[in-house]
Amino acid sequence: MRFDTKIAIVVRSDLAVWQKLNVTAFLASGIAAGIDEVAGKPYEDGSGNRYLEMFRQPVLVYAGSGEELGTVRERAISRGMAAAVYTEEMFSTGDDDANRAVVRAVTASDLVLAGIAVYGPRNAVDKVCRGLALHP
Repeated sequence: MRFDTKIAIVVRSDLAVWQKLNVTAFLASGIAAGIDEVAGKPYEDGSGNRYLEMFRQPVLVYAGSGEELGTVRERAISRGMAAAVYTEEMFSTGDDDANRAVVRAVTASDLVLAGIAVYGPRNAVDKVCRGLALHP
């Protein structure tokens, strides 16, 4: 099935594996919480156990340098696209309030991004992520 929209997550390539997984999970939660139409329907197994709904469409995960993540952020913001950011400083915080505080403490151009997620029309997300390779 081909969707009109796309979800892309870009993680910084020099992070440790656990950091890449953590960043990806947090950024996916940002898209899930912030965009109503991305969730599918709840799951149920053959025994009648119910499970939470998940994204209704695939999520593409890319890797890039810190500079490339900054370019993705600039492109997404300039197009008015929905975006979630995870900054390097967030690895040292312990809660959501502290996460927001470290992001708010610096200007957009000074964010040290560990990852960024974007959601929008397929062709716009493709343009925002142009030049990036899928995570290996």
